[in-house]
Amino acid sequence: MNRFLLKLAMSMVVAGLFCSTPAAAQVAPTTKKAANVKITQGPGIERADSYLTIVRWTINNPGGSPEHYGVVHYGVNPKDLNQTAKSPIRLNPGHPDTVFRVRIQGLQPGTTYYYRVDSMEASGKGDGVTSEVKTFKTK
Repeated sequence: MNRFLLKLAMSMVVAGLFCSTPAAAQVAPTTKKAANVKITQGPGIERADSYLTIVRWTINNPGGSPEHYGVVHYGVNPKDLNQTAKSPIRLNPGHPDTVFRVRIQGLQPGTTYYYRVDSMEASGKGDGVTSEVKTFKTK
């Protein structure tokens, strides 16, 4: 009986070494912020259909919490970007850059839209990077 209990205890110890709680596995470290956060590529349009438009841009690592949002402010008047679309992303602390892709749905066909991009942490704290106003036309 003692041999059985010893084997059982050893198997529980080994299993504990290879298993972790889901909460502990999902905690990501805070990422170090780049010295000068800036847009390194884009923003640009991957597609511009009325039912789906995708805006994409890259910034050097914004740092901070691992949960971020890419944000697109858009509208039909360049001085009044009164609509917002955002998409979540998780930063990878091992990558020097972050690529944001934001989906915009429900636009009017054959319409010119103006947009500006930025990004923020899940808390709402901005990364301090905003693009100039750009334009696209839906099909």
